[in-house]
Amino acid sequence: MAEYVGIDTEQLVAAGQNVLLIDSIPCPRGYVVHRNGSGILTLRGCTSGNACFARYEVSFGANIAVPEGGTAEAIAIALAINGEPLLNSRGIVTPAAVQQYFNVHRTVTITVPKGCCYTIAIENVDAGVDGLIDQQTISVADASLTVVRTA
Repeated sequence: MAEYVGIDTEQLVAAGQNVLLIDSIPCPRGYVVHRNGSGILTLRGCTSGNACFARYEVSFGANIAVPEGGTAEAIAIALAINGEPLLNSRGIVTPAAVQQYFNVHRTVTITVPKGCCYTIAIENVDAGVDGLIDQQTISVADASLTVVRTA
């Protein structure tokens, strides 16, 4: 198991950018690689025997809000693999006012082929509400990401 937490108590994360993380419990076997202060982690497809893949359960959570100066409307974060957001991991909230925090949490299973590597990150993504809302900077507090190798 490896665990990572937000770099400080509150981050402003621009549209399409990653939540920055620091090591809390780094991976002792090198299956998960992370540079402190970066928002990107690498999952390695290290296998033993005849296994064709490595499987990871990735859980992330955070408190998110519209920062001062923003517009109170739908906002979202999601797990991104190799820079592409996983829509089934998207957490959407609609604050009624700025600085009104909501907690989002998601868990997904990621299968990495033998010998390959995938990068993952928690990303500020489009809320996808009617296609009329422009993505904006969000406040992120108490972010955490946990990776557990399951196979």
